[in-house]
Amino acid sequence: MAGAIEPEFRGARRRLVEALQDKGIRDLAVLRAIDQVPRHLFVPPTVRHRAYEDAALPIGSGQTISQPYVHARAIEQLMLTGKERVLEIGTGSAYQTALLAELSAQVFSVERYAALLDKARPLLQQANVRNVSVLLGDGTLGWREYGPYDGIIVSAGAPHVPAALEEQLAEGGRMLIPIGDRDEQMLTLFIKRDGQLERRDITPVRFVPLVGAGGWPA
Repeated sequence: MAGAIEPEFRGARRRLVEALQDKGIRDLAVLRAIDQVPRHLFVPPTVRHRAYEDAALPIGSGQTISQPYVHARAIEQLMLTGKERVLEIGTGSAYQTALLAELSAQVFSVERYAALLDKARPLLQQANVRNVSVLLGDGTLGWREYGPYDGIIVSAGAPHVPAALEEQLAEGGRMLIPIGDRDEQMLTLFIKRDGQLERRDITPVRFVPLVGAGGWPA
């Protein structure tokens, strides 16, 4: 991961970690990842002064970087140990991608918008992230070549679980996906047991729509 933290961000990042602890984030590995990953690298310069606020921020192409609490709460549900192969749908700013890279063995990330992916690649290199592969494509179709995956995390709201993602989730694997309409969703955890998905509702959220063959129409 990135080397020295710019001094002006060190205190802000530590305060963010403390705020997330106060809000109930307990997984020490997740908190450490948030303390290590330089979020300010992954937000536009115009909002960099707000990088360590617990708030969603615009990143272009009509997309946002989620509130850190939402990232932490979602990733916490995957219960990563560092050995997993993880599929991320929606690279976006690549901040969550970098967090997942800290917590798993290999991350495969699919992004629909070329403009975002073009920004994400050099940012991951700048943050010294090496265990991530990225793909431009329809995230609702997953990335079949490298499946099945121990964890899948979807960063956009879907009307239902795309069939391809269900197929690419390994037995015993965990999938985090916001399920609902275009405006409001329930962050939902699915665990595959005996080939079937067990559902657990986590928390209400508001994500951009998951557009694609297995999601919302463009």
